[in-house]
Amino acid sequence: MLALFSGLVFLLMIGIPVAFSFWIVVTAGFFFASGMGGLSLVVTSLRSSVAVFTFLPVPLFIIMGDVLFQSGIGGRILDVFEIWMGRLPGRLSLVAVGVGTLFAALSGSSLGTVAMLTASLGQDMSKRGYDKKMIVGPIMAGGMLSVIIPPSILLVLLGGLAGISVAKLLLAGIIPGILMAILFGGYIVVKCIRNPSLVPRTEIQVLPLSKKIREAVGVLPAVVIIFLVLGTIFLGVATPSESAALGAFGCFVLAFAQRRLNDWATIKKIVMTSTKVTALTMIIVSGSMAFSQLLAMVGATEGLMELATNLEVPPLIIISFTLVILLILGCFLDQISMLMIGAPIFVPLAQALGYDPVWYGLLFTIAITLGFITPPFGMLFFVVKGTLKEDISMGTIYRAGFPYVILGIITLIILIFVPKLVTWLPEMMIG
Repeated sequence: MLALFSGLVFLLMIGIPVAFSFWIVVTAGFFFASGMGGLSLVVTSLRSSVAVFTFLPVPLFIIMGDVLFQSGIGGRILDVFEIWMGRLPGRLSLVAVGVGTLFAALSGSSLGTVAMLTASLGQDMSKRGYDKKMIVGPIMAGGMLSVIIPPSILLVLLGGLAGISVAKLLLAGIIPGILMAILFGGYIVVKCIRNPSLVPRTEIQVLPLSKKIREAVGVLPAVVIIFLVLGTIFLGVATPSESAALGAFGCFVLAFAQRRLNDWATIKKIVMTSTKVTALTMIIVSGSMAFSQLLAMVGATEGLMELATNLEVPPLIIISFTLVILLILGCFLDQISMLMIGAPIFVPLAQALGYDPVWYGLLFTIAITLGFITPPFGMLFFVVKGTLKEDISMGTIYRAGFPYVILGIITLIILIFVPKLVTWLPEMMIG
């Protein structure tokens, strides 16, 4: 097992793409374990790993996100949030978190959410005189919620890889995601009250309630999209795959109804982008599943389970230790890599220790999500840096993200000691 992990980490560190790293290690491992016959196992694994019905929601969720961003519906939602924030301190920073939360329930695209918010809201905040940390920090925090609040592509992948109910995982992310959003918003308000110089004094704009309601009515169809995805799962009338199809169809209908998809160039861009992202994701997934099969074949998974269950320490300490490992890995690896490396090992370990796989799966997802804003290689750092036209140093971006990492860790601690916040909605699911 040590040789397999060492080889994988080495390939990732020298810059080999995740998909190729997995398949190089897998091919070499099967060859040394079974000779030439092992190579036929590689082909069989490749075919069987992607032909899984559980992964069907992935391309549909990707399409949902692309339609929202390419059609400009996202910008409309952003405007309505700003109007409703009223006199709250750091209004546009709160808008970033609020819109990130809503978009999380519409697209599940963290990188897309951050790119959109930085390009639109970030530029406006900079012109109004917001402190740079109050611009990029909330935007990254809002984008990070896209991985936790359903529909989440990572939750779908985790369910497929670890054999956990995807429907229950998606529902499990709702309350923790809202909890994180509340913590982020509370931090922003307190920060702005303690240091008013972080935000401009001229930002306050109060509109009559009637105008606020008229503006809000314009984005009500987005609420229907959320119901199509989550409500149908909760009521037991649709599987995750069916709800994802309904959501994708609903996004197209909404965009066409608002005349935002009237040119074939935009539609072609949506199709091409979704196809490329889906293909890359499936290549990585197939490599990871083959890697987990290789670990099982050489006895590594069984040996780790036996070692962990025989340790004379409380099981919760072991669970906490796995989360710490994921937080450390987040400083160096992307989320897909951590999911593919950690899920085949840590999720069965949690089950062997007697823990609910849905509960641990959600903790696992939050832990790897924090890697989005963990230096030095947090992906959202580079999205913000590349999208925000204002001059901003990486050091400033790192410092802006740090408080939200701490708040994310606090969320993990709360969920560890109050597991019902994760399991209550899945237990209430009909069917």
